[in-house]
Formats: sequence, structure tokens, C-alpha cells
Amino acid sequence: MKSAAMDDFVARVQASSDILSVVASYVPLKRKGNRYWGCCPFHQENTPSFSVVPDEGFFYCFGCHAGGNVFKFLSLIENISYFEAIKMQAEKLNIPLPETEKTERELAREQKFADMRRVLEMARDFFHSCLINTKYGAPGLAYFAGRDISRETIDRFQLGFAPDAFGKLRDAFIRRGVKEELLVGCGLAASRQSGGVYDRFRNRVMIPIADERGRVVGFGGRVIGDAPPGQPKYLNSPETPVFNKRRLLFGLDRSRRAIRQAGYAILVEGYMDAISLFGAGVENVAASLGTAFTVEQCRLLLRYAPEIYFCYDSDEAGQQATMRALSIIRKTGARARVLIVPDGKDPDEFIRRHGAAAFQELTKAALPLAEYQIRYALRHNEVRTMEGKARALTAILPVLKECSAVERSGYVSRLTRTLGIEEGIIWQELRQYRGGSMAEMEPPRAAIRKLVRQADNAVRRAGRIVIRQAWNDAGTLVHLASLIPLDEFPYPLHGRILRYLEERASHGTPPDNAAALNELDEAAADELSRALVEDPGDEDSFKVYDDCVRVLRRAYLAPLYEEHRLRADMLEKEGRDFLQELAKSQRIRKEMDDL
Repeated sequence: MKSAAMDDFVARVQASSDILSVVASYVPLKRKGNRYWGCCPFHQENTPSFSVVPDEGFFYCFGCHAGGNVFKFLSLIENISYFEAIKMQAEKLNIPLPETEKTERELAREQKFADMRRVLEMARDFFHSCLINTKYGAPGLAYFAGRDISRETIDRFQLGFAPDAFGKLRDAFIRRGVKEELLVGCGLAASRQSGGVYDRFRNRVMIPIADERGRVVGFGGRVIGDAPPGQPKYLNSPETPVFNKRRLLFGLDRSRRAIRQAGYAILVEGYMDAISLFGAGVENVAASLGTAFTVEQCRLLLRYAPEIYFCYDSDEAGQQATMRALSIIRKTGARARVLIVPDGKDPDEFIRRHGAAAFQELTKAALPLAEYQIRYALRHNEVRTMEGKARALTAILPVLKECSAVERSGYVSRLTRTLGIEEGIIWQELRQYRGGSMAEMEPPRAAIRKLVRQADNAVRRAGRIVIRQAWNDAGTLVHLASLIPLDEFPYPLHGRILRYLEERASHGTPPDNAAALNELDEAAADELSRALVEDPGDEDSFKVYDDCVRVLRRAYLAPLYEEHRLRADMLEKEGRDFLQELAKSQRIRKEMDDL
């Protein structure tokens, strides 16, 4: 850390953080002794190999070998940096960041962001006032009334209207001291080639778009009537320093609590769909702003629930968008279902016509991801012809590969009946697609990390035990270094960890998991986590330590013995004095035998 204040801040956040409660909010855990076990959230598994030891403040997965403290867990599962995880946890605990001296560049950047957010909030209030307080808003009110959007919903989402004029917002804001370049930077105005600026949004109902914390970052505008030539029906703010569509979901600031309570999020394409559902009482909903669903958006939703129900439009474009979104799901490990809206309707039309209760029934009938993908492939290929059957099967093979064994077997049997292809042929095609036997098939869920089969032996196990001892008692390092130089430790990774602990001890600083996982490289941090999470058993700890030191001393001496033995052989062959080297090798051999 860069300062004492920052060190104190991290220490305070760490002391206030309960790794068990944090991990348990993402992973179901069961207690066994002083450890808690669950299926790893970072790779696919059916037998739990993920362990949390609250007393040590560490987690470790014995399958993919991810390990660390509460901040490392958050950084992995939220796909953020280590320090961002610390800040995220501090925000949850209402622990403020320490004041630090900022550079002029940092201060200017912060001021720019603050100015943009202030102007965007002013724009939200301007558009909302135009809608409900001026004659300009009449078309907007009529539009919302036609969509059954109530006044309560208008006020709740602060919906607005942009007048059909090139300078209403521009002139009002310039009078209030807002510079033209800031209006352009916020995406509220565009520059004329001849000089000056004009309002970007005109004759549109305006939907403020907020980030997770409820701060206005941009707008979506739906034109009233037909769009002018060259203009889209829906117009979003351009990308700005505060508005990045890939990382935003409309309505999440209002719906995240409902999503957490429901255990799943309903994702729709457009903000009007989300507003209609929300207004009808279906509050666990968010929208992807009419853009392609992204990995960042998926991970954003996974902070609140493990499952996503896709409810895109039922037309062909909506179905294609759903298929693209489902391909993203595989990269994140999320669970997914697809909600089918009948009669080619979009969610907004359906809920206005049939109501929230009917929509909830659709939710209960949502299709599992694989089911939807298989139906899509069968529906979009002419399966009455051999060519169509082959194309459909080719499209379905990747889906079958991702299924569980039980699901896969059921789908293969069904495809046999649907396509008229022998079951054995489908299994053969599936094996060829995978490039191996069915037993070797990878599990269905894409993961953050892969299962790693690490070679382990007595030396590595002994090294982890002495690391655990050194972590709890720095005096161990003096004894250990007298027998095995830390720079020549049998397993170099363990040597790096022990040298780090030695350096901390030399400064009179006890080891700290936040500092260790920030300062050690990833492999060393994971190995340290494993050393502290592994169950040492019920044997006498001093006897176990002595046994481990003997194993490590023998492993250290073995290459030394070989070095002196080979040198003695070489000197003897050259007719030179070899007795000194021979005596060294024999002394080392005797010590190894006595250990």
C-alpha cells in the first residue's frame, strides 16, 4: 500500500469483513468441523472441493487451485481488480476511503466527472419538467398514456420530453452557466460544422439511464411519430466517460433488490419493456438498452442472482438476439432460461394486454437454455430433408456438449424421434464433435477458471505445512533457514513465500492476508491460501513439523549429494584428487540416511 492511511483503511475493511458471510452470499456452504465446503464458483464441479476457513480468513479450491482472502474472492467473482474489491467491500461496510493528495490530473478528472453528472441530472429535471409542466410535453404525455404508463411510473422513472426545437435545452443551460463543450461532452448537444451546438434530442420522450448507484449517466429517447430521415426511432446518448452501454443495464438501480429476493433477473431488450413490467408490479427486471447482451452485463446481474430469464421480443430479430445472448451465458457460468411471449408480442405489449398475473405464468413456463436452443435449431432448419437434419444436428451438438449427462441422454432420445436418426449415430457424431470419449466430456458450465490437476508429493505437502507454521510463528523461519537456505528451497514457489514472510519478520511486521495477497504473485498467493486452508489433522503439530523439516532437508540434500558424487567421479576419471569431493558426498549421504 502507498501510505499509512491506506494501510489502516485496508486493515479496517479486512477486520470488519466476514469472509464466511461474503462467500456464502454467492456460494451455498456446508460446515464440516472448522471448515465450510461448497461447489467452486470458479469452475464446474459436482463434488465440493471449495473450502473456507473463517478462522484463517482464507478460501481455497482444491480443483482449480484458486485461493485467497475475502478481497481475492470478490475480485475473482466480480471480475474486478484486487483494490477495486477492497473499495467495493468498504462501500458495503460504509467505511470511507482515506483522503489522499491527488495530482492535478486526477483532480481535473474528478471535477470533469462531477460536472458531467451535475449537468446530466439537470437535463433529467429539465426533460421531466418539460413533460409535466409545459405545453411542449403534451405529445409525450399522450404517448405515455397510449402505452398505459401511469403518472406514478412517470414520476418514479423521472420520464421526460425533449421539445421539438434545436436549442431549448442548449439555451436554458447556457443561461445557467453550462458551457457548450460540456453539453457536447455529456452527449446532450452536437456541434455544427458552421460553429455552435444544437440539441441532440428533439421531439422525443426521454428516459434517464442511471448506473447501479442511481446516478444519471445518459438518456434514451423515443421519437414521437415517424423518425426524420436518417434518424433512428430510438436514440441513446453517445459513449462518454460516464456512459458505457456494455457495462450498464437500464433499471438495475431500482430492481436489484427485487432481483436478489426473486433469485433471478428478467432481462428485456428495451427500456420501455422494463418500464411497463416494472409499472405492472414485475420489479425484478432490467434492460440491455437495445444492444447486444455483453459479458459485463451478465456479470453485473450475477452480483444479485445466479439465474437470468431472457424475455426478448418474439419476432425473428428478438430470437436471434436471444441466441446471441445465450452464447454469452456460456462464458460466465450463469444459469439461464428463456421466457416465450406468445403471438409474436414483445413483453410490453403482452403485459398491457394480459396483465402481470399472465406474465408470471409465462415466467413459470420459461424454457431451460438447452431446450430453447434445441427448439430454435429444429425450427430454423428444414428437418424433413437430409440436408436440414444434418444442419440441425450440427447446430445442436454444441448444446448437447454443455448439458449434464442426464439431460444429454434425454435430448439424444428425443432427437432420434424428431430427426429420424439412429441414436447410435447421434452419439457417434457427439463423440467426434468433442474429439474424445463421452466420459471425457467437459461439464456444462463455462467457468472463470479451469480444473487443474497439479502433481503433488511429500515435498510439496511438507512445504505447505512449514509455511503454515511460519505464518503463525515467525520464529520458525530462523530454525528453518538454518537447515534449508530459503533461496534454495526444494520447491521454489514455497521459497518465494517463505522469503516474503522472512522479509515481513525482519521489519517486525506480522503477516497479513490482505498485504500478502496484494504483494505475492498469483501462484504464490494461491499456494499460501492452500497451505492455510488445508486441514492439518489431529496429530501433534510439533511432531508433524519436525517430520516435514526432515523431508525438506532430505530433498535439499539430494541434489547436493548428486553434485559432489558426480564431481568426485569426474576428478577420479581425470586422474586428479577426488577424495575431498568423495568425503563430502559420503557425509551428505550419511546425513540423508540418518534423517
